[in-house]
Amino acid sequence: MNDHDPREFSLGDDERRELGRWAAEGAARALSLFESRSPDEARPRKAFEELCAYNDGGPRTARLRSAIWAALSCAKESEDPVAEAAARSIGVAAGTPFVHALATPHQSKHLLAPTTYRIRARSLLTGETDAVADEEIHRATAHASPTVREVLRRFPARTEGRGWMSALMYRLDVELRRAS
Repeated sequence: MNDHDPREFSLGDDERRELGRWAAEGAARALSLFESRSPDEARPRKAFEELCAYNDGGPRTARLRSAIWAALSCAKESEDPVAEAAARSIGVAAGTPFVHALATPHQSKHLLAPTTYRIRARSLLTGETDAVADEEIHRATAHASPTVREVLRRFPARTEGRGWMSALMYRLDVELRRAS
């Protein structure tokens, strides 16, 4: 605990790995979608593999951080909106080990964004926005361990905000905070 910033809390490697495993489960689904659209682009897969290595007990490394930025650059460079959203989902999921133990809405966004970007990718692909959102939010909450839920509760609850992505993050946040 930092005496200088009352918003700081404890977040250990075991908890980060639990968050990472939850993020990786969803990122695997986003990766499949991404690779179906951009089979020759390897940067999101590399970020996913680096996340899995961390989840398996590896350290948080500069190589992981570089892979995250590469996946996010891939998303920015993509001309395919489905591939872009899927790459963002993977890149943000791979960033889970670097979530700061600081009780701010921005940090909770790092936990919620992988699912919301995956919803965006699948919605763009299928045109089924509400059904995809319902399915992905249900899946994410069903696979969230008690540790994932407890860590999320250390962050301030999200507000509805503006825009579709903010609304999805709010909805996911509400569902994850419910008692499991």
